[in-house]
Amino acid sequence: MNLTLSQRLSLAFCLLLLVCCGASAWLQIRANIMHEKEVVQGLSLGLARSIALDAQLMQADDDTAAPSEGLGPAAVRRLFNKLMSVNPSVEVYLLDNDGRIVGHAAPAGHLKRERVDLAPIRRLLNKEPLPIQGDDPRSQRGRKVFSAAILRSGEQKIGYIYVILQSEEHDRLAARATASSVLRTTLWSMAVVASLVLVAGLIAFRLITRPLHRLTTTMQQIDTKADQLLLPPPQRGGPRDEIAILEQSFSDMGARINEQWQTMRQLDHDRREVVANISHDLRTPLGSLHGYLETLSLKDESLDAATRQHYLGIALAQSQKVGRLAQALFELARLEHGSVTPELEPFSLSDLIQDVFQKFELQAAERNVRLMATLPHPAPMVSADLGMIERVLTNLFDNAIRHTPAGGTVEITVKPSHGGMVEVTVADTGPGVPAAMRESLFRRPVALQGEYRVGGLGLLTVNRILQLHRSKIELVSEPETGAVFRFTLAAA
Repeated sequence: MNLTLSQRLSLAFCLLLLVCCGASAWLQIRANIMHEKEVVQGLSLGLARSIALDAQLMQADDDTAAPSEGLGPAAVRRLFNKLMSVNPSVEVYLLDNDGRIVGHAAPAGHLKRERVDLAPIRRLLNKEPLPIQGDDPRSQRGRKVFSAAILRSGEQKIGYIYVILQSEEHDRLAARATASSVLRTTLWSMAVVASLVLVAGLIAFRLITRPLHRLTTTMQQIDTKADQLLLPPPQRGGPRDEIAILEQSFSDMGARINEQWQTMRQLDHDRREVVANISHDLRTPLGSLHGYLETLSLKDESLDAATRQHYLGIALAQSQKVGRLAQALFELARLEHGSVTPELEPFSLSDLIQDVFQKFELQAAERNVRLMATLPHPAPMVSADLGMIERVLTNLFDNAIRHTPAGGTVEITVKPSHGGMVEVTVADTGPGVPAAMRESLFRRPVALQGEYRVGGLGLLTVNRILQLHRSKIELVSEPETGAVFRFTLAAA
């Protein structure tokens, strides 16, 4: 059967309710029967004693009486018949000391036992809690409540008076009454109670499973093609049952999925732009290289040596540019793949800056850009990968020098920072970074826009290297002039 969770719960609840109602009805009927037996036995507890003390029973006026018993069978039967006719709900028996039935008024063929177990009689005479049931002489296995008393002849104990308090006639009348009224009343009360409990249970199940219905509806309405998942608002501070926790967990999971979804969309957008920008960067030098090589191939005989060398020089410069771009791509791919691990070592940041200055001294002189450094005393020591940090400074200086006009300045500043860190700032006096490019500056290379090209693979490489050092590169938002990049390194 294809049933929902609520339907399965309701079906299980109905079955359990039917079982419980049946058990309750059986227990109620049994409790009523036991209560009736206790009341009957309590009210008739002295009946056997009254019979035993009856003077007529103790008289030996029957010539058929056994001397040792002092009782006549005919007198016993007459007395028992008289008592049972007065009170049809009882059956009277005379037992000897061993429990054998020696006197009764049962019709022929109704007596099924020859003796009665004396243990229940002793319990009754010892006044143990009622009801106490003894053997029914008119049934092979039946047991009924009774009254019993010791029968004496003078000072001699000669047996017991054993009175069954619920006779065969009583059982027949009780069975009809039970079938006609008690059972009907019990079944009606059970049906009413079951109906009320069923209605209350179904309402309770509906209230309990309402969050599950809401959660199921939400999951069915999820559109993976949408910009984000539509989720129920989180319910803080409400009931913390299992279903509420499940709903809250789903909301939290959905929020994380939304964040990851947006991240994936952004990464996909960045990947597309990276491919487009790299294609743009490769198209220009490759087109120029192809053009000059094609010119050399077609006009080789008509070109003089100086022109040929000029064309070859341009082609060689363009091929070097393509090679540098390919190397930068390879380096960034290695860093992004996670196969590169920084080898930390203590070194002097001032010495490294001096080496970088020497590397860019000629390039800065050609562009008429001044290189400056502001360093604290004594020179700070940092713990990092020397080769990677050199690559960071190289990329930042190369970017700054290329975008600083003639007569400008590129300055690096080093100063201690809080938490045992060393802060490094690289600033230039160029045009600065346009506001539209700042948000994506360290996520993807930015293509040529207007007359200003910023970022490129160099800043992506810088960002990844600093991430491996548990740091990050920042663009100061409001510099007075130019662009200012800042990062921190752990002090040694």
